[in-house]
Amino acid sequence: MLSGGADSSIKLWDLELEQNKQAQVYRPAAVVRKSASSHQYGITHLSFYPFDSLAFLSSSYDHMVKVHSTETMQVSGSFDLESAVYSHAMSPIADHLLVACAAQHPAVRLIDLRSGASTHALAGHHGSILSVAWSPADEHILASAGSDGAVRLWDIRRSAPSLGVLDMEDSVGIVGEDGLGKNSRLREDGKAHINACNGVIWTNNGKHLVTAGHDERVRVWDTTTGANALSHFGPIIKNKHLSTLLPLLPLGNVGSSRKQLMLYPNEKEILVFELFDGTLLKRLRAPTSQLQRNSRVTSLAWRSFDVEVLSAHSDGAIRAWRPETEDSEQETDLSEDDSRKRKREALDDVFRSLTKQKITFN
Repeated sequence: MLSGGADSSIKLWDLELEQNKQAQVYRPAAVVRKSASSHQYGITHLSFYPFDSLAFLSSSYDHMVKVHSTETMQVSGSFDLESAVYSHAMSPIADHLLVACAAQHPAVRLIDLRSGASTHALAGHHGSILSVAWSPADEHILASAGSDGAVRLWDIRRSAPSLGVLDMEDSVGIVGEDGLGKNSRLREDGKAHINACNGVIWTNNGKHLVTAGHDERVRVWDTTTGANALSHFGPIIKNKHLSTLLPLLPLGNVGSSRKQLMLYPNEKEILVFELFDGTLLKRLRAPTSQLQRNSRVTSLAWRSFDVEVLSAHSDGAIRAWRPETEDSEQETDLSEDDSRKRKREALDDVFRSLTKQKITFN
């Protein structure tokens, strides 16, 4: 696992090696040392190369996107985008080596790792780009979200790459001649969110998009027609920071219901929803004693093999969340029974001491 800090540090963690089994404490396996070639400002996004974990990419507020070797933790390539970079994305299925970058610029920038050049820009937003995501079903389709509240879809093969925008007022979508958008007119007006949209992510099958915005709404979209699926997650959603904020969609269906879940980093807690009907299933909170004041959840990651969620916090901590097993539930029940027994014994002692005292009324 990779982590990056506001101090420009980057650390590599070996999650298979629990160095302290009792306390479950991890130590970094490697660190990117501060140097002239490393980032100078806070890290905004980190990602392993999709097909090979021997390389990873980083982006930062220092305007740079860098390629690193995982073995040596050395920088092997740098790209200056001349504006703060909020996030980046590589396609998990593509043969091309294009990196889409969301930066403080009204166009999505594409970097070609094969040629080492910034190939072209996708213009259409009216403000900073805050989040980008490649389709897991089509290597040429890209989604972008911006401070203008718009979510745009792009086909990078086309000379006019824009496929239109998503409109939160449209719950029908553009069906076209075949019900799938064939020969339909592109929608160029509309907003996915009233205020800035700082999170966009595809479901694993590519049939839906999930977006998060500063209007404190999370919306689900049918990517075939562009229709708003009208999933409602209630008034508890919080989102007010300009940095990229991505919901987490675990791989596959999890839990006894086998439904698609969504985990949302909601300030000091993690909310677990059923994605399509918006049902709140769980609220995960770290113990108050472990949280510093104003600490918030900034990022989530899913570890599918161990069914584990990792959360990054603004106080510098990374926490691991694991599902309760029958053994852990039994241990919890036993500890609760012990606690009740101790409290009952303490109350009995107090009662006995009171009844032994001679009480005089004047």
